[in-house]
Amino acid sequence: MNRRPAPGLPTRQQILEFITESATPAGKREIARAFGLHAQDKILLKQLLKDMADEGLIDSAPGRAFHKMGGIPKVTVLRIVDVGDDGQAYATPESWQGEGAAPRLRVIEPKRRGALAIGDRILARTEEKGAGHVAHPMKKLAKGSELMLGVLHREGDKLWLKPVDKRERRDLLVSDAGDADVGDLVLAEKAGRPPRITAKVAERLGDPFAPRSFSLVAIHKFGIPNVFTEETVDEAIRVAKQPLGEGREDLRHLPIVAIDPADARDHDDAVWAEEDDDSDNKGGFKAIVAIADVSFYVRPGNALDREAKKRGNSVYFPDRVVPMLPEVLSADICSLKEGEDRAALACHLQITPTGKMKSFRFTRAVVRIAANIAYEDAQAIMDSDGPFTGKDAEMSAILDPLWSCWAALAKARDDRKPLDLDLPERRIMLDEKGRVTSVSPRERLDAHRLIEDYMIAANVAAAKALEAKKAPVMYRVHEPPSREKLVALKDYLATFTIELALGQVIRPDTFNQMLAKIDDETVRPQIMEAVLRSQTQAYYSPVNAGHFGLALGSYAHFTSPIRRYADLLVHRALVGAYGLGAGEMIPEESERMTVLGEAISQAERRAMEAERETVDRYVAAYLSTQVGEILSARITGVQPFGFFATVVDLGGDGLVPVSTMGTEYFRYDEESRSLIGEESGDVYRPGQRIDLRLIEADPISARLQFALPEGSNNMPVRGRDRKRPMMGKRGRPANIRHRGRR
Repeated sequence: MNRRPAPGLPTRQQILEFITESATPAGKREIARAFGLHAQDKILLKQLLKDMADEGLIDSAPGRAFHKMGGIPKVTVLRIVDVGDDGQAYATPESWQGEGAAPRLRVIEPKRRGALAIGDRILARTEEKGAGHVAHPMKKLAKGSELMLGVLHREGDKLWLKPVDKRERRDLLVSDAGDADVGDLVLAEKAGRPPRITAKVAERLGDPFAPRSFSLVAIHKFGIPNVFTEETVDEAIRVAKQPLGEGREDLRHLPIVAIDPADARDHDDAVWAEEDDDSDNKGGFKAIVAIADVSFYVRPGNALDREAKKRGNSVYFPDRVVPMLPEVLSADICSLKEGEDRAALACHLQITPTGKMKSFRFTRAVVRIAANIAYEDAQAIMDSDGPFTGKDAEMSAILDPLWSCWAALAKARDDRKPLDLDLPERRIMLDEKGRVTSVSPRERLDAHRLIEDYMIAANVAAAKALEAKKAPVMYRVHEPPSREKLVALKDYLATFTIELALGQVIRPDTFNQMLAKIDDETVRPQIMEAVLRSQTQAYYSPVNAGHFGLALGSYAHFTSPIRRYADLLVHRALVGAYGLGAGEMIPEESERMTVLGEAISQAERRAMEAERETVDRYVAAYLSTQVGEILSARITGVQPFGFFATVVDLGGDGLVPVSTMGTEYFRYDEESRSLIGEESGDVYRPGQRIDLRLIEADPISARLQFALPEGSNNMPVRGRDRKRPMMGKRGRPANIRHRGRR
């Protein structure tokens, strides 16, 4: 463990200088005497010297004296500084006191390459090999917490750092602010030991409250690459000018449409359908899912490919997008824009009247999108009885067969019974200056479901096509819930008198049937969240384990190559398998699919966490104008120290500390996960709707704090009325799937 010296102790550097300059052998006694240490300090010094020996900074000489080590110790702490395209990791000693630059060691991972990422810390055994050294990891250590994000503020004559991470509950005294000032967002280095930890500013990042700064906080916190190299941009400009190439199927005569959010930054998918004239598929449909042909522009090994691989995916914030590809590609030449000729990889589908996939094939094509239409506008046309004129009449003629084909796809979806969870996304609306104007649940329309079902069909076709060709597949894998999570879910559901039998084979519909029986509107959202938490996290892998949530045996991501590297790999595999020309997958890629899958899965998790935190910051900023007001909330979790609640329809979690709940003693009941008043019998439990006063809303840390309002009409569950929630027959949730995450 890399401990820092306590106040009064010498630093590592001071000890090393003393050992080096001492005219006589320097042991623990001589070091303690030289720095005037007594009693408790000597105990701490002993631990510090042990740490320094473990880190390879010093070694013990005969007579218990120490000497400074000039080479690489046999066992030491290393930090990963680079990971090659083949997954090979390289590291340098975390603390290097030798002459010259720190040596670079090749890391020999015991199981598979790709498990280590840049910034990881390992305890490793080292050995000389050839002209250099190699490292054998013994243990992966916690990542260093030396740097932290925060905002500077002043109290009296002292400067303090308020951490961005809401898990950090204490402000830190700033020992050195550099060129930063009050109100600045900074990266700071932590120093010292509890309880006297201080912060030294390493980098000034600017005003955290400036328009569109909340996403910058996440970009810096999570280390998201957000600046393209000059080489990458130049290459993007050059490849964007190349002709579309020979041999493309011409689909420009078909009225293919792209249906996207009104605020979409890129358009990488478009759809078309009509009734099938094949006598063997009477009542069925022909459909095309056209996807931007990114593999034509981004070739394996070029600068664009290296940058896209490093980013893994685009990251979407309310105020900006950090794209996987430069905008000349992502927002222009690869984006399927109305009236523009575009290169596409087309998935041709034959759909039976019952929504089954009768056949599929893939071609490289040139398309000219008939319209870019927003979900809301497409839905409005389909909901209207007409009569239509002009552009609306044209759109109705295009959308009618799309909706009819979707009705068949929806039948097939209902038959396979995928997991249905009503989990609405929050929509952050900003004005032209980047200020929050509203936060609301994103409306869920049939138009959203239509596009999702077409995309799922194309993704399944891509996976099956590559399997048939015995080509590499980057699967989207979602494994069934683990036994441990199911047991925990069963115990939690029992507190609501809801049974989950674990003796059966657990399928997605097992959860659907359970949720459909819950009538209590205060309980259903909490149960849905509990079901969601019980699920495993989806990931990318060349080894197929199916997709539990979608109830599919083979599934790959094919439909978003502008914003997901996984989809680009699938495109390359299809180009090679179908002999569609340049841009196919090269052998080096197919051999490294496991490493690539792990890397892009990690990048996706990083993006999801950054996006979620940024939305929480915007919600806190929006609520900061309502501090002191009473808001409708729902209890999301209960602990012995208080309960957490979220504002209804807005989100944003906040705490109600039990210390603020009056003089009555509240007992925590572990079985029901509730707080129960000893005198009144009042109960606060998960899922309960309650009015709360907003006490604090901090946009930087996204921290909210609530209190029980005095004299409010809160209705905690009374002791004599503590009934279990009633179970009903209906309450079937909408079929929600976050596009791009499944």
